[in-house]
Amino acid sequence: MLRRFLALTCLSLLVVLGGCTRSLEIDDRYQSANHDSRVQYVIVHYTSSGFDRALQHLTRGAVSSHYLISEEPVVYRLVDENRRAWHAGDSSWQGRTWLNGSSVGIEIVHPGYSDTPEGRVWHPWPAEQVDALIPLLQDILKRHQLSPDRVLGHSDVAPQRKVDPGPLFPWRQLAQAGVSIWPDAAQVAHHERALAGRVPPPQWFDEALQAFGYSLAMSGSDPAATPDRARRNVIAAFQMRFRPALHDGVADSETAAILAALVPGATDSDLWCDPAPQPQAPDLPPVSPDLPRCQAAQTGNT
Repeated sequence: MLRRFLALTCLSLLVVLGGCTRSLEIDDRYQSANHDSRVQYVIVHYTSSGFDRALQHLTRGAVSSHYLISEEPVVYRLVDENRRAWHAGDSSWQGRTWLNGSSVGIEIVHPGYSDTPEGRVWHPWPAEQVDALIPLLQDILKRHQLSPDRVLGHSDVAPQRKVDPGPLFPWRQLAQAGVSIWPDAAQVAHHERALAGRVPPPQWFDEALQAFGYSLAMSGSDPAATPDRARRNVIAAFQMRFRPALHDGVADSETAAILAALVPGATDSDLWCDPAPQPQAPDLPPVSPDLPRCQAAQTGNT
């Protein structure tokens, strides 16, 4: 009798509690206009391996990407864009860090480079893969309402440890297709004439590179890291993208002119006004007539 009483009591409690439990109901009749896509950047990589190894690595290893473009080419979707893929790692752009959560990653099957006794040899990019990449980028940018400057290379967001997609990647072709950016040639030529072979100081490069989007933070995993080395790596990444013919990381007047053409207001800095001659041209006159006379204006001399 006692057991039956306890069983009936428990049953009654369950009925009461169950009756108090409501299923989740969400009213979504009101929608805020203040939102945008999770995706803020698209980051392009090369695999540095063949398709089979890359596919295994990206689907069964510790990293992943949203898309993989094979040699044929076939565009494979490996991760839904609404999910975070692990492709960027320790990364930064425009002050945002760890970009896996705010980017779409595209891996392209490509060997990258080979180190030979004669030096590093970069492998060219097959036209078929580029032709497959461009419509994919167009589609991603359109769906997420992103501008072409949001398409980046892995070396842009991780310049202290990555070099992909490398100096032969066709950024100019992508810009012509509307899915990347490229400096205006007339502006670059104007700034080169103004510099007349001189080079702004390192502080100017630091300011302009960071204004463009790069981080100059040193790599915590590199025991030899110094501010000068970090700057050189960032300049090399910039050169690989916008002046691939020479990407030694040396801050020269041509690199400064290209950077100035891409960063609005970079030439307004006082640091731009009286640059030093390049080491290979020490006999240049001290002042270019095209340069603004910022220092003279500061002292009241006209």
